[in-house]
Amino acid sequence: MPTDHRAEVAELLADYRRSRERLETTRQELAALTETARSEDGSVEVTVGPQGVLRDLHLSDDVHERYHPARLSALIVRLTAEAAGEVVRRAADALAPIVPEGTDPAVLLGPHQPAADEPVEAVDEEPADDEWQPARAERNPS
Repeated sequence: MPTDHRAEVAELLADYRRSRERLETTRQELAALTETARSEDGSVEVTVGPQGVLRDLHLSDDVHERYHPARLSALIVRLTAEAAGEVVRRAADALAPIVPEGTDPAVLLGPHQPAADEPVEAVDEEPADDEWQPARAERNPS
């Protein structure tokens, strides 16, 4: 009984093409991922890209009146970690359908990013009043 290898080869090539198209679509999805995290008062907003890299930072005009510089730095680090954790989770979700069963997609995404519920080092003590004064808008005498 002869076997038609042409049909088998054609099916294998079709499977290969579908796999490549799916990989390319997933690659494009991963490259486009961003996540934004905001402070509760809305004065600080960070946006990270696919690997949790900071892409954008917005500070309100009065942010220096609201936060001591050390607290502002800690807040930016915390928000960046939160956004990075979420973008890594979304990337893992995008990879899950294409990785072999039993593989953790997060492992493929590189170094560990702190999850949103992991503590991020912060400033514990309020600075002394003589260490910092909020910025004051200069007034132009007209």
